Amino acid sequence: MYFLYYTFLYQPLLNALIVLYNSVSFGDLGIAIILLTIAIRLILFPVFHKSVRHQAVMQRLQPELKKIQEKHSGDREQQAKAMMGLYRENKINPFSGILLLFLQLPVLIALYHVFSGIAAPEAITEGIYSFVHAPAILSATLLGLINLGERSIVMVCFAAAAQYLQGKLALPKRKDGEKLSDAERISRNMVFIAPILTLVIFWGFPAAISLYWLTSSLFSVVQQLIVNKEFSHS
Repeated sequence: MYFLYYTFLYQPLLNALIVLYNSVSFGDLGIAIILLTIAIRLILFPVFHKSVRHQAVMQRLQPELKKIQEKHSGDREQQAKAMMGLYRENKINPFSGILLLFLQLPVLIALYHVFSGIAAPEAITEGIYSFVHAPAILSATLLGLINLGERSIVMVCFAAAAQYLQGKLALPKRKDGEKLSDAERISRNMVFIAPILTLVIFWGFPAAISLYWLTSSLFSVVQQLIVNKEFSHS
């Protein structure tokens, strides 16, 4: 299992980062990380886009789901059947968010190992393909301002703020006086919970990890705007 992880995830990501560092990032590791993150998100764009779109549909189905819950409040089995029927009718998978998380997890773990060790001298040579030039000196900074091998509170806060913005954009507009269901209340609270978790989880990580999460979250903001525009014209 480790061989597969190392060969098909860690090594390709490490070498892609080094190639970007050598060629188009002007010797700036931060810019290389940003470019690598964008490349990963572009490759996974169809999967992320489908998931974001499903989430948007789920948000807009909340009134219908509320009616089903009220109609079948005494029969959980019939309630579940009616809800699944509604999902099928709208061609969505309520578990797509979980599937996306499992898809991201191996990539996140590999990126964590790449970014955590990239500043170490041995990381420059270990795992590098024979046709990739390993830089003699690797400057582990972003624009010469932030040391990506150390913790950066500023970077973590920016990452949390970007995640809050993406979550806020994903919420449907609430009508005045509209009563929220328990599911709607939970989804709206997640807008605050997710950034708080980002702060807690990434607080002690190297700034390189926070930079990846910040870039990925900003990409999600753009993707969410695209989906919102699609629904505004539908």
